[in-house]
Order: sequence, then structure tokens, then C-alpha cells
Amino acid sequence: MSRRYDSRTTIFSPEGRLYQVEYAMEAIGNAGSAIGILAKDGVVLVGEKKVTSKLLQTSTSTEKMYKIDDHVACAVAGIMSDANILINTARVQAQRYTYAYQEPMPVEQLVQSLCDTKQGYTQFGGLRPFGVSFLFAGWDKNYGFQLYMSDPSGNYGGWKAAAIGANNQPAQSMLKQDYKDDITREEAVQLVLKVLSKTMDSTSLTSEKLELAEVFQTNGKVKYHVHSPESLNRLLLRYGLTQPAPEN
Repeated sequence: MSRRYDSRTTIFSPEGRLYQVEYAMEAIGNAGSAIGILAKDGVVLVGEKKVTSKLLQTSTSTEKMYKIDDHVACAVAGIMSDANILINTARVQAQRYTYAYQEPMPVEQLVQSLCDTKQGYTQFGGLRPFGVSFLFAGWDKNYGFQLYMSDPSGNYGGWKAAAIGANNQPAQSMLKQDYKDDITREEAVQLVLKVLSKTMDSTSLTSEKLELAEVFQTNGKVKYHVHSPESLNRLLLRYGLTQPAPEN
């Protein structure tokens, strides 16, 4: 049935569905997962890195985590080339706002403006939806720490805990069970690592297969921190999610 209606983003099927947008969401379901948790003293993001080949030179920059402005960062699941375009757009919008108003852009306003761009690509012929979902973590003076999730349709929403990418349904179920409202950042780190270890396709969790970032306040300033491989290994050992390396 869908074949007659899925060649354009601008054609609704008789059930009121836009198949191209749904196909974009399916593409995200095959990407490495990302999980975010909103704690009372910060936001924690974790992402699964897909190691495609041992011959591939590992990047010095992060693959799943991106800083948009001093007070906003994001985790990505989906087509990375699409994500790069949207991240650059978000960075420009954030800097334009700061230049115009001499203060950081409110997090939800930044997310909404980016989602307006994503929605435009589902509305006009000759364009295709961006095949990428985001988890945005940030802080502003209006609402404090915030976590938002957006998908290719241009929809977005505020979340206490959210998962995107592969195996997002079981991850979401685990988060629903284990999340509590007064969770601290340290407890949130433990929870995201536990959830990722149980929902990843890989059997063992190592620092090579994941990225962990936090947004928090220190001395009244918002700080974005990405954990180093050494720091990740220490955390995995502390929470019993990996085995210590054998001594020679």
C-alpha cells in the first residue's frame, strides 16, 4: 500500500501518514544508541560508538557528543552528515542570539528554532527529512537544567530521561523503572552506564565503545565535560560493568 504514497514527503497516505518521515525514523533505529538523564544538579549524556572496522583511524574528536554553545550540548543518533549540518546551524543561531541580546540563548528557544528547520524539510518537494535524532542538554536562567529530544519530523519535547537510536524501547523501559526525581549527577552516570550495558548489541562495555558527557554548574558557570577513556574505564570498574585488565 505504501508504494503509492512514499515517493514524496508532501503526500499523505489515506491513514494520514508521511512515509518518508517514518522511514527517516527507521534509519535512526539502526544507529548507535544515545541516552540522556536529567539530574537535579546537571544532565548526563551517553552514546554508543559503532566500531565499523579495526582498520579505521579513531577520531580525536567525539563522535556522538557535540558542544553547541557554552551552556548547551547534544548527543546524536542517525546519519552523521545530516547531524553536522544541523549542529552547525544550531551553533550559528546560538551565536547570533548572543550577539544580538548579549546573553546566552534559552535552551528551548534554540531547540525550537532547529526543529523548525527540520520540519521545513518534511514539507517541501525535492527535499528529504534529516535522518537524525538529538538529545539536547543545557542550562538557562529560566528553567535551570533541561533535557530535550527531537526527531526528523521536527517534533521535540522535554524529558527527565530519554533514549534514541538502536534498542531505544528496552532502554526507555529500564529508565522508566529506575529513574527517580531527586537523582544526583553521580547516580545518573551509574544509571546511564547500566542501561547502556544491558541494551547494547555488544557483550562487553569498554571505553572504546561509548562516550560520556555531562553538563553541570561549577562556581556559578555552566560547564560541559566529556570523560576521557581513562576516566570511563575507572567508572566502568567502579560500577562493576567491566572486568579489570589481566596483569602481565
